[in-house]
Amino acid sequence: MHAVVHHHPGHRTPPPRCCSRGHGRSSVVVRAAAAATVTSTPGAAATAPDSPSAAFWDYNLLFRSQRAESRDPVALRVTEGAIPPDFPAGTYYLAGPGMFADDHGSTVHPLDGHGYLRSFRFGGADDGVEATAHYSARYVETAAKREEHDDAGGASSWQFTHRGPFSVLQGGNRVGNVKVMKNVANTSVLRWGGRVLCLWEGGEPYELDTRTLETIGPFDILGRLAGGTTTDEAARDDDSSEAARHGRRRRPWLQEAGIDVAARLLRPVLSGVFSMPAKRLLAHYKIDTKRNRLLMVACNAEDMLLPRSNFTFYEFEANFALVQTREFVVPDHLMIHDWTFTDSHYVLLGNRIRLDIPGSLLALTGTHPMIAALAVDPSRQSTPVYLLPRSPEADAEASGRDWSVPIEAPSQMWSMHVGNAFEERNARGGINIQLHMSGCSYQWFNFHRMFGYNWQNKKLDPSFMNIAKGREWLPRLVQVSIDLDKRGTCRGCSVLRLSDQWTRPADFPAINPGFANRRNRFVYAGGASGSRRFLPYFPFDSVVKIDVADGSARSWSATGRKFVGEPVFVPTGLSEDDGYVLLVEYAVSDHRCHLVVLDARKIGERDAVVAKLEVPKHLTFPMGFHGFWADE
Repeated sequence: MHAVVHHHPGHRTPPPRCCSRGHGRSSVVVRAAAAATVTSTPGAAATAPDSPSAAFWDYNLLFRSQRAESRDPVALRVTEGAIPPDFPAGTYYLAGPGMFADDHGSTVHPLDGHGYLRSFRFGGADDGVEATAHYSARYVETAAKREEHDDAGGASSWQFTHRGPFSVLQGGNRVGNVKVMKNVANTSVLRWGGRVLCLWEGGEPYELDTRTLETIGPFDILGRLAGGTTTDEAARDDDSSEAARHGRRRRPWLQEAGIDVAARLLRPVLSGVFSMPAKRLLAHYKIDTKRNRLLMVACNAEDMLLPRSNFTFYEFEANFALVQTREFVVPDHLMIHDWTFTDSHYVLLGNRIRLDIPGSLLALTGTHPMIAALAVDPSRQSTPVYLLPRSPEADAEASGRDWSVPIEAPSQMWSMHVGNAFEERNARGGINIQLHMSGCSYQWFNFHRMFGYNWQNKKLDPSFMNIAKGREWLPRLVQVSIDLDKRGTCRGCSVLRLSDQWTRPADFPAINPGFANRRNRFVYAGGASGSRRFLPYFPFDSVVKIDVADGSARSWSATGRKFVGEPVFVPTGLSEDDGYVLLVEYAVSDHRCHLVVLDARKIGERDAVVAKLEVPKHLTFPMGFHGFWADE
């Protein structure tokens, strides 16, 4: 495999229009010219069959179920290069779905596939002994998995009884089946306080043994808080009531009272009929490395159906002791997947949604997914950014801004994932906030067809993810900049591409975790090289490294019928790009998975690949979602 570097000389994307708030001043951002000149590596052209049929089957092979587990660690064979001597001892955990098709004719959406945790454990080199890597994988034994999987007598069989929010069942009880909230613990993974947790977007995390990956059980972190005492319990109560007052300023009293009544009626229905928890934790968490805290956020179950959103932020110490809780009521109908924070703020980029009445009726019949009850709301041509004070001191300092009124960032963007966010004091005594993130257009995003799910033919249709739409519609990397004065009033807001040299689709931005929440120079992300005519945009086949300082971009690409997942940075030194980038390469050409180790400094050069480690073919797994690197 050769390294591939993509460069678009002379190509410039015109900057999006900027908005201004507060004092009517426009925000002008000038992007420095890219300093690097990068050339393509010879001989790296795609070798894959280039036809709609080949694209269709390659895409579906990427999401083929894996029924086998690897309970005992398996030594991985190095097929290229070598594990570098300075690679640290630690474990790379990768969460994602493992089971999509049962034995009764049903195929579920990838987002509803049962959680399958993979781990790659590295033993560091020592006294001349070469470093080693071992692989393990096990299903997360959720309540839904135990109900839908029968392993009696060693004869493994699956029958889906829950639809999941994004799926339709072809076999079994279909019409009137209200079993939709299937906690599959498949979205993200975290190691914190000596525990490994697998998270999902609508239920409590599941805890697994850090080494054996055996499921210990649900980790009811919110239930643990209900009966405990926190270090600032009184402040939390005060914050909650103040947040409620702030969040209700923009609505008439009668309208707010009607929403309260609807919420009280919906809660028992959602809990009793659909088995939804009163509060659902989001799958994305954040780690404040400066304060050594874990940050998590939950929203109310009924929020998805009402024009009001309730967010509760939790901050935990290393032993899961609760340090702080802050509650906010936002007068907007939002869907939040990822979020971020700075030293003073929690930051939410709101994706506006609305209740779809016809879709709701179809969803209840079982002929459409339950997510059909919701639709994107493109009525506003901007992106709401909520800057929520992380402390009472931050709230008091921002006396000139009502946090319940969002900053409307220019261009309508569906927020996907955030790589980094930080704030810095400016010359006027205020702060500048900057976000590095990925987003797409509302026109591209589709609840019903994400990943190309097609419940009629039980296959995934890659054409939806690869429709030749406008370039600004597709997932892209952007920089959001917000300028606040000393009273917290917004003086300007802009959204620009993170790099004018990389205009192809990209997502899953990652950075050196040691530079989180401070000014960073480098962002790594999964991207599309465009080498496959019928799979030009997704799945990704590249890792792009963007230098935020000068806008240059360098990339490494897999060749042929290979795709890549989310990159994860493993630091080894003090410099920001001193370390390695880990990612899984999915070679559908021979149905194998490789763990690829890239030298972060050499991305864009021939020798960027430091090592490739082969997962045994019988343990090849489907594409994962989000991972976590844990140093020993």
